Amino acid sequence: MKYLSQFMIILGFTLIGETLHRLVPLPIPASVYGLVLLFLALCFGIIKVERVKQAGVFLISVMPVLFVSPMVGIAER
Repeated sequence: MKYLSQFMIILGFTLIGETLHRLVPLPIPASVYGLVLLFLALCFGIIKVERVKQAGVFLISVMPVLFVSPMVGIAER
């Protein structure tokens, strides 16, 4: 249950980033808005690192798997 609440916090910032991307007419990807907002929330202590640490470590550990498919596509060219 702890992972679920941590993922929901991260997904909440992603949703806010998507909303900002639609509202603000700048050529900045929505994921960047979400990452910057999460970074600022962590820096200012709005969210404690412990509330998202385990989910973040998990996402970083599976990140290489997410890049396998695009790399295969690039290697085939």
